Amino acid sequence: MKYLILSLAISLIPITIGKQTIDTVKSGVTFEVMNMKINTVEGSFKGMKGDLQFDANDLDNSYFNATIDASTVDTDNSKRDEHLKEEDFFNVKKHKTIDFTSNAVVRSKKEGYFIAKGQLQIGEIAKEVKIPFTYQNRIFNGTLKINRLDYEIGTDYSAFLISEEVSIKIQCVTE
Repeated sequence: MKYLILSLAISLIPITIGKQTIDTVKSGVTFEVMNMKINTVEGSFKGMKGDLQFDANDLDNSYFNATIDASTVDTDNSKRDEHLKEEDFFNVKKHKTIDFTSNAVVRSKKEGYFIAKGQLQIGEIAKEVKIPFTYQNRIFNGTLKINRLDYEIGTDYSAFLISEEVSIKIQCVTE
């Protein structure tokens, strides 16, 4: 009986999760964008780095700082990948990373979800975004949609050739 009461008391104490490091190998970003309104181009970025602190019971002290290596863009087409690294898209010679820094983490109205609010910087442009995410077993899964033109990505290409909306999925695994 004494052990049952002790176990119950310990389970009621909120567990604080300290600063965590992103597992670079297991984490990544995938994206989808329509091409010529009939074809979906899928791609990914690897090399996510950064740190975070997440505690569902202390969202005021939770944060995310993540960066990905822009030169790892991979659409399974080497010619297209090389073009995406050029000045009219990601300009990886000048802008080596894509960065996200949160300024708030809040609980979503949807059960089991949270929202990281912060600055997404692609190239020289930073915009405020909201990333809804779930957390389970050291894995964060988030999604968001951006307008590529807001970040001056591929501005010479019409929405017919490349959709303005890009769907992004993030999987962040912590060590």
